[in-house]
Amino acid sequence: MTDAISHRYTLHDLAERLGARVVGDSNVPVSGLATLSDAGPDEISFLANKAYLKHLASTRAAAVLLHPSHAGECPVTCLTLDNPYLGYAELSRLFDPLAQRPPQGVHPSAVIEAGATLGTDVQVGPNAVIEAGVVIGARAVIGPGSVVGADSRIGADSRLHANVTVCHGVVIGERAILHSGCVIGGDGFGFAHDGSRWHKIAQLGGVVMGDDVEVGSCSSIDRGALGDTLIGNDVKIDSQVQIAHNVQIGDHSALAGCVGIAGSTKVGKHCMLGGGVGLSGHLTICDGVQVTGMSLVTNSIHEPGVYSSGTGAMSNAQWRKNAVRFKQLDDIAKRLARLEKHHGGR
Repeated sequence: MTDAISHRYTLHDLAERLGARVVGDSNVPVSGLATLSDAGPDEISFLANKAYLKHLASTRAAAVLLHPSHAGECPVTCLTLDNPYLGYAELSRLFDPLAQRPPQGVHPSAVIEAGATLGTDVQVGPNAVIEAGVVIGARAVIGPGSVVGADSRIGADSRLHANVTVCHGVVIGERAILHSGCVIGGDGFGFAHDGSRWHKIAQLGGVVMGDDVEVGSCSSIDRGALGDTLIGNDVKIDSQVQIAHNVQIGDHSALAGCVGIAGSTKVGKHCMLGGGVGLSGHLTICDGVQVTGMSLVTNSIHEPGVYSSGTGAMSNAQWRKNAVRFKQLDDIAKRLARLEKHHGGR
């Protein structure tokens, strides 16, 4: 059985939790999770990438979680699972020290304005601010220094780490994770120009996020200008991502670090945007699109698949030669068109 104090588990416990099969001694206890090369005799490890197979023979782990095809190569007890990386994800949460901390309640330095509603077992850290009209679901955690603006809603079992800002009128679903420094519901970049200076456009919409959304540190999701910015269920957003006003992100999509999405663009379900991808405004990206890192998308995408733009890294000397050719492409294309016309398109 599980030891609740030391968080020790037998391999039998873990196999039942993961739906895995134990090959070896199921009574072996483990109290931590580590890589194949770093794991000690009281820790479990995993093999999910064949690139690390070379470390399997020398591992000192008590046990290894791996695919059944590698069970014969494992020198220690193993747990076999068709998707060991998914099993690793489950184990990581099991040994997460943050999840094992006892409830802290509401810190005396927190400011909770009249009219805010806190569900059962909500935790509020030091110097956090909960403004009027806020509704926070059961077991949610509001970290130190975080601010939840007026009339916002935070779903049950959600966690705001330290110094998160949720602006007024934002709706966040259940089991959300918002990392430090992220801002949800700040003003969108809306201005009108009169020929000499800019005039601010009030941003009257909000942000609505579904369940199981995670937002990385220092990312910004702007509120809508009129309607809401919409983030679907199970969307995963990395650090330093910018999502502009009235963007829509479909369920189960993932955005890597430094992605930037301009206003009113719609991204479908099950899309993946690599690091540094930029999407221009007012585009539609259909379901099932993958855009590779550092690509710039300036037109809508209507067919699922993998898309790229830009050029890969090369020596500076080669790049300089190619840059000259880039400038000549229009002239080359015109000359080619004249030649084809002269030869009857042959």
